[in-house]
Amino acid sequence: MVNYKDLGLVNSQALFAKAITGGYAIPAFNFNNMEQMQAIIMACVETKSPVILQVSSGARKYANQTLLRYMAQGAVEYAKELGVNIPIVLHLDHGDTFELCKSCIEYGFSSVMIDGSHHDYNKNVELTAQVVEYAHKHDVTVEGELGVLAGVEDDVKAEHHTYTQPEEVEDFVKKTGVDSLAISIGTSHGAFKFKPGQEPQIRLDILAEIEKRIPGFPIVLHGASSVPQDIVAEINQYGGKLKDSIGIPEAQLRDAAKSAVCKINIDSDGRLAMTAAIRKVFVEQPAEFDPRKYLGPAREKLKAVYIHKIQNVLGSNDKA
Repeated sequence: MVNYKDLGLVNSQALFAKAITGGYAIPAFNFNNMEQMQAIIMACVETKSPVILQVSSGARKYANQTLLRYMAQGAVEYAKELGVNIPIVLHLDHGDTFELCKSCIEYGFSSVMIDGSHHDYNKNVELTAQVVEYAHKHDVTVEGELGVLAGVEDDVKAEHHTYTQPEEVEDFVKKTGVDSLAISIGTSHGAFKFKPGQEPQIRLDILAEIEKRIPGFPIVLHGASSVPQDIVAEINQYGGKLKDSIGIPEAQLRDAAKSAVCKINIDSDGRLAMTAAIRKVFVEQPAEFDPRKYLGPAREKLKAVYIHKIQNVLGSNDKA
């Protein structure tokens, strides 16, 4: 068993408390490889922002659980080397079984999400409470989920979304002992969230009602990429076929971040940024075959996107 504190990581409890009172959200950026991790740390150090490094089940399989542990430890040391000792959380995104959550805790994760939203309400409560009981013994924080987000992200797939029912949240939090709650209020996984002509709207009225029922409790938004149209256009300019990909307006996310939403997950925007940079190199320099020459520009573009998110959407700059 590896204790996350020995890796220099923190859990999310104190970060969320500060974010709620400060009216901002902690960035939760997914990563699968070294370049993504570097970009995240560089962006957060430059802006002096705390950060949640997120790993999905698919990313854990891709990167290897042992390597991930040392990458997280390396992220902590890298931030120090860059000059700012920012708080870093290592978080399991969309864990779907007790066994997966338990394994992540044993490998040094400081926070886990147990997503029981694909079960009925009572089974979701039971599964979440089981994970909470084990995690809290090791001082690991737990995120649960009520409601279902549409879209596709790694192993998580849903055709339709189901809004979180405000009348359920108080009972769920009380019965499970969970530390934060992911809710469904109109965000969606992936880059193809909405169709042309639709006007995406986060249901801030549902969020307000949930806040009333569990005041001061940490709320999480998944599927919050805005799918920047300039990046989509760049991908398509260099041979991509990303037609009709539309995301959540950043102004709505900023409004949510000023409320009880203290963690916002962003993954697809990062994938788009890296893809745009790599495609540009391949088209403009077709003889290039050194991975550093295309992954380097991808890392820089990702860093720039995340600095923008931190400063203009999440408001977490200078909060480290």
